[in-house]
Formats: sequence, structure tokens, C-alpha cells
Amino acid sequence: MEGIKNLEYRGYDSAGLAVLEERGAVSSEKAVGRIAALEEKIGSRKFSGNLGIIHSRWATHGGVTETNAHPHSDCQGRIWLVHNGIVENYKELKEKLKETGHSFKSETDTEIIAHLIEEELKGYTFEDAVRLALQKIRGTYGLAIFSKDKPGVLIAARNFSPLLFGIGNGEYIVASDASAVLKHTKQVIYLDDGEMAVLTPNEHKVYDLGRNIHEKELHEIEWSQEEAQKGGH
Repeated sequence: MEGIKNLEYRGYDSAGLAVLEERGAVSSEKAVGRIAALEEKIGSRKFSGNLGIIHSRWATHGGVTETNAHPHSDCQGRIWLVHNGIVENYKELKEKLKETGHSFKSETDTEIIAHLIEEELKGYTFEDAVRLALQKIRGTYGLAIFSKDKPGVLIAARNFSPLLFGIGNGEYIVASDASAVLKHTKQVIYLDDGEMAVLTPNEHKVYDLGRNIHEKELHEIEWSQEEAQKGGH
């Protein structure tokens, strides 16, 4: 919640989060309006998991509603993701997915990504299902994705939408802006277009959609959280 508040300067109209709890269920909450509205809905609820995603949306496809707010999931609620960007060929992909029996809850282009992964999971591992699904997408994306069936894995992927992950003390934090991770770490790795990162509790690996491993440079952020927020710059 603190991390997403550091991105409020970008503007948004709704927000939501999903946490994979220790008992294996996903707890999700969404709200229209300010981050404060999401906080109010969550109230005193406690989350027991150590894998979660949170997002603030600026509506592009579909109106400003809780249903259209991120995170989005597939038919069975196994795949959960948040997305910055636009899927240009989402109508064509959505029609194909409907033909194979998928049903959609929202009006967004983002939701089809979860269903594409769900479809690929019929024959592939979680990592490969994400990689193959992304090969079908035309457009831009900064994504954070998890699966109920893989509680120790978070996948991040970028294409023309900024994305990085911070390396903390026994944790990884994916964000679209370093200001969201600075309180926890100043060590970050920036993803390039066409790359995806697979993060587990103990390691990270980055490769392209052809499964070629990429060695990435570790960057040390030299500015503080306070400097990042001075004067809105």
C-alpha cells in the first residue's frame, strides 16, 4: 500500500490488490477512487501471505468500475495479474478465447492476458505459458503475474512500459518506478523491452520470449525517497 501511494503522482481512477495467502486462497479487494478508498475497504483485515500484487488504474478500455480495476484473473481464479499498457489486438484475441469457452468479467483488454495464460497452461508450465501468451500480444505491457499453483513464483514482463525489480533483504519488489521500492532497497534491475523476469524467494532469472537468458546489471539508486518526492519531480 505504501509503495502504490508513492506512484499517486501519475494519476489514476481506481485501485486494487490481490494476495496469495498461506492457506492457498487469493484475497483480493478493489475500489474506485483514491488509494484511501481501497485502504478503507480493507480496514483491519490482515493478510497472511508473502506474495501479492497491487495496482492503480487509469481507465483505457472499459469504464471506471471495481470490476474493471486490476488485478484481473482467469476463469478459475488461478492466474492473477496487474498491467500497465494497452493490448492492441485484444478484440481479436478475446473472440478466439470465447470460442474455446472462456468467459470474461470485465471490459478491459488486460483480462485477456490472464485467459491467454490459462489456455497455454493446458500444455505448458507456468513460466512457458506466460512466455507463449506474451508472444500472441501486440501492444505495450508492464506486467506482474502470479499463479495460485506456484506460490513461490512471481513473473514480471516488460514491453514499452517501464518495469524494474528491487532486490531487498530476502525479498523482491517489482514496480514501474523506483520510488515505489526505495524504502526497502536501493538495488534494482531494470527490465528491457521483450524481457521477462522469474522471481522466487531465493533467486531471479531474466530471459527473452525465446527463452534466451539475459545477464542483467545491478543498479544502485543514488537518490532517496525524500528527494524523489521533492516539488513533485
